[in-house]
Amino acid sequence: MSHGHAPRTVAAEDVIIPSGHALAKLPLIAAVVGLIGIGASFALMGDHPEQFYLSWLTNFAFFLSFGLGGLWFVIVQHVTRAGWSIVVRRAAENLMVTLPVFALLFIPVIMGMEHLYHWVHPEEGDVVLQGKLGYLNTTFFLGRAAFYFIGWALFALFFYAKSVRQDESKAAQISRTLRGVAPVAIVFFALTLTFGAFDWFMSLDPHWFSTIFGVYYFAGTTVATFALLALSAMVLQRGGLLKGVVTTEHYHDLGKYLFAFNVFWTYIAFSQYFLIWYANIPEETMWYMYRMEGTWLYVSAFLALGHFVIPFFYLMSRHIKRNRKTLAIGALWMLMMHWVDMYWVIQPPLAHHHGGHGASLSVLDLTTFIGIGGIFLAVYAWRMRSKALVPVGDPRLAESLAFENL
Repeated sequence: MSHGHAPRTVAAEDVIIPSGHALAKLPLIAAVVGLIGIGASFALMGDHPEQFYLSWLTNFAFFLSFGLGGLWFVIVQHVTRAGWSIVVRRAAENLMVTLPVFALLFIPVIMGMEHLYHWVHPEEGDVVLQGKLGYLNTTFFLGRAAFYFIGWALFALFFYAKSVRQDESKAAQISRTLRGVAPVAIVFFALTLTFGAFDWFMSLDPHWFSTIFGVYYFAGTTVATFALLALSAMVLQRGGLLKGVVTTEHYHDLGKYLFAFNVFWTYIAFSQYFLIWYANIPEETMWYMYRMEGTWLYVSAFLALGHFVIPFFYLMSRHIKRNRKTLAIGALWMLMMHWVDMYWVIQPPLAHHHGGHGASLSVLDLTTFIGIGGIFLAVYAWRMRSKALVPVGDPRLAESLAFENL
């Protein structure tokens, strides 16, 4: 909440990255590194295309979650008319405008469909897959993907364009317009993220299904997004920007949401596991069995410990969340665990289908991470450089600047 302080303003030099600033060079550097990573990934594909495409999909899922998380954050702030978050909302807006680029980064997934999804050529006599052909077929799969990306891009660009226009006009009507569109956007977002997770990640093992798998991916997305928003603000402030704009109070709230949504992720993950374990239906339990064999068991144990137990007790403290160094440690840890989660969700089918039972990192996991991550960071940093780092035209900016936790 905010108290009766005098209205505060922001100085232009604190919210605009100057041309000579070190961060102004980041888009070009990240783009070059990303292109090198993508080139190295294709060069290393060789005789193991299955590993290339699974590594690509793992890192695609990881970085896509930031774009989707940014879109969700922006929509929710408008739906709830939140005031505290305005100073960090532009960072989320910059995240969501990376979504059109992911439509291009999805091309290798399309190229590798035959290696990733064995429902593309179902075996004769496979009753389960034959029954799902109406949904799991190449034409409908590609049509749905196009629908998701077009919708995400249109909503992201609409909210972004209106927000930056308000920087100049200071028109309160723009905020009312965005609040009117936000409820439609949140429904569209919920449905498309859910079915996108079904299509791209759950259908890697098409005999298995979970009605809350989309919520599971969403929960990980929110955790990663809050972690990245906090780290982004810290990096900018280390560069001499956002002085007195993003305060300890805002970091405290980002830390609280990071903690809360990590508990939510745990609740969804446990609910999915517990219901399948209790029902004990072979078609459902096989998905977990792959992840309990060989060294995958250690990955599963590490995920449970590292994605819940450790951060639960670490992030619980108010002092941890209000100290930027300790919050940064927690945020970096959660980003690492989100990647482990995507690895755990996506990669076991390869080991299973090729008769293996062990988890092993590939150099392609690294090169595709650098490639996709570099392109994502280039677009994100480019948007940060091109406009003000906070929505300076929002009529509730002063409220956000004066925000204090109870």
